[in-house]
Amino acid sequence: MILEERPDGAGAGEESPRLQGCDALTQIQCGQLQSRRAQIHQQIDKELQMRTGAENLYRATSNNRVRETVALELSYVNSNLQLLKEELEELSGGVDPGRHGSEAVTVPMIPLGLKETKELDWSTPLKELISVHFGEDGASYEAEIGELEALRQAMRTPSRNESGLELLTAYYNQLCFLDARFLTPARSLGLFFHWYDSLTGVPAQQRALAFEKGSVLFNIGALHTQIGARQDRSCAEGARRAMEAFQRAAGAFSLLRENFSHAPSPDMSAASLCALEQLMMAQAQECVFEGLSPPASMAPQDCLAQLCLAQEAAQVAAEYRLVHRTMAQPPVHDYVPVSWTALVHVKAEYFRSLAHYHVAMALCNGSPATEGELPTHEQVFLQPPTSSKPRGPVLPQELEERRQLGKAHLKRAILGQEEALRLHALCRVLREVDLLRAVISQTLQRSLAKYAELDREDDFCEAAEAPDIQPKTHQKPEARMPRLSQGKGPDIFHRLGPLSVFSAKNRWRLVGPVHLTRGEGGFGLTLRGDSPVLIAAVIPGSQAAAAGLKEGDYIVSVNGQPCRWWRHAEVVTELKAAGEAGASLQVVSLLPSSRLPSLGDRRPVLLGPRGLLRSQREHGCKTPASTGASPRPLLNWSRKAQQGKTGGCPQPCAPVKPAPPSSSKHPGWP
Repeated sequence: MILEERPDGAGAGEESPRLQGCDALTQIQCGQLQSRRAQIHQQIDKELQMRTGAENLYRATSNNRVRETVALELSYVNSNLQLLKEELEELSGGVDPGRHGSEAVTVPMIPLGLKETKELDWSTPLKELISVHFGEDGASYEAEIGELEALRQAMRTPSRNESGLELLTAYYNQLCFLDARFLTPARSLGLFFHWYDSLTGVPAQQRALAFEKGSVLFNIGALHTQIGARQDRSCAEGARRAMEAFQRAAGAFSLLRENFSHAPSPDMSAASLCALEQLMMAQAQECVFEGLSPPASMAPQDCLAQLCLAQEAAQVAAEYRLVHRTMAQPPVHDYVPVSWTALVHVKAEYFRSLAHYHVAMALCNGSPATEGELPTHEQVFLQPPTSSKPRGPVLPQELEERRQLGKAHLKRAILGQEEALRLHALCRVLREVDLLRAVISQTLQRSLAKYAELDREDDFCEAAEAPDIQPKTHQKPEARMPRLSQGKGPDIFHRLGPLSVFSAKNRWRLVGPVHLTRGEGGFGLTLRGDSPVLIAAVIPGSQAAAAGLKEGDYIVSVNGQPCRWWRHAEVVTELKAAGEAGASLQVVSLLPSSRLPSLGDRRPVLLGPRGLLRSQREHGCKTPASTGASPRPLLNWSRKAQQGKTGGCPQPCAPVKPAPPSSSKHPGWP
């Protein structure tokens, strides 16, 4: 539900660059709205329980007087349920009325409301994990934990612009860092993540961090829909920006549908996400139609342009008919607001009538052209199923034939526009959207005026039925992945060290500090790699061997200076500067149960099961199965991503042991 239109750039984000795009002024309004939605759901649950009891009593009793009383009670309960559901639709199913500062009349779009969440305390579990697993003082990371909590608090109320998108993606990226550093298949943070369903307002909670990541990804798609709905589509540039926003939204929902399974909330189920993806692509196709230049009103005599607009309108109508069929079927029908289904149905009828209107304009206003300049009949019209032979090679050339066919198309256009107005009047929510009625009424008046112009008193010939228009578009929109890298920033907990070693997936022990002196042949060790620097070899009998250093150790401190993020040359320079006095080193040794990191490729990925490395996917490695009590978590990353298309952006993750090369390819999240 969209609460309030805010000007672009509004938000309280001056404290930190990470928090830019946060609009904290809507916090109270969000709380009041969510409270009212929760109250309505409680009342609905109560009425449903009463109805179930009454239905059971009605079936069980044979007393006619009792049955009449129960039937009356059922009628009363059903009326209350209808009123409560209508009130919930007004809160959850808002239709954007197109307020964007322009006086142009455009058809309103459907934006999605953001999922809402409760506050979360990261402090206790993260401090405990840092102290127990990483061996450091958890209290020393209060600044990092505070920054994470502030970022999460800010992303709850993002502004509806690019800054809000950057805020959501910044938090999403940090969740991926947290997943890679602190989580293992057998361990969770022990936190409950509470989120409210965007479509129904029903609360859901889960311990899995994947639920938090999926909910944020859903909000990224929902925010794209709000940005697209607010664009001024009366100009070509505004229509292009709106189309791109809806494409990004469809990409986010597609990403979520293909990589999450067992969603605990209806809005993240596969059926709902598929319907939302179709809706966004239909709205993107509508933006293609609106962005065509020149408009029909500016070039009424251009026959080819009018036919092009007719087929574009038919394409939009076909897209909305597909969306309407999806929304009308369960389980989507039970979740999607009735006002959305009604608006989609209205748009399907409206654009189908618009296609007939533009064909009529091409026939009646367009100047006759040669056969080579006009498309064939089959390229413009769908042949009726009962037709045994194809129609003529081109559109009619005789003026009377063109007038008769144009009049038939105008008749279908008028009937379709009247049907759209009738459907609009049936929905209480749509009746309050005056702009939609104004758009349809304006088109209907133009159609009636043109029909009156073509109608003649001595015209007794019965007009043939106008054929359907062949859907066709010059630009078929495709789902585009959201820019998940635009909010990419450094790992908040980078002080713990590189993720290739210092993550909960590895176990190590700290050795030292040990004092290392220079012998005749030097220190007696070979270093390799960066961040952290690895001891690749130790010469037997050397000073390094005597100090207890071993091959495979990682240097984390040189002369008391932390060097987990140092490059190879920096560590070598520090050791050379030690002189005869030697150097003090502190190293970590990975325990045998840990998986050793791959030195050749430390590039991680943003998305994927438990931060799976690209190199690991290329070698055919699979995601380790959970060893917890529940073998099938309610929500997890789907392995379909390893067989589907790619998307996402790189992020750090845990080290892995490279597997033998395989000839088969396993595409995953890049």
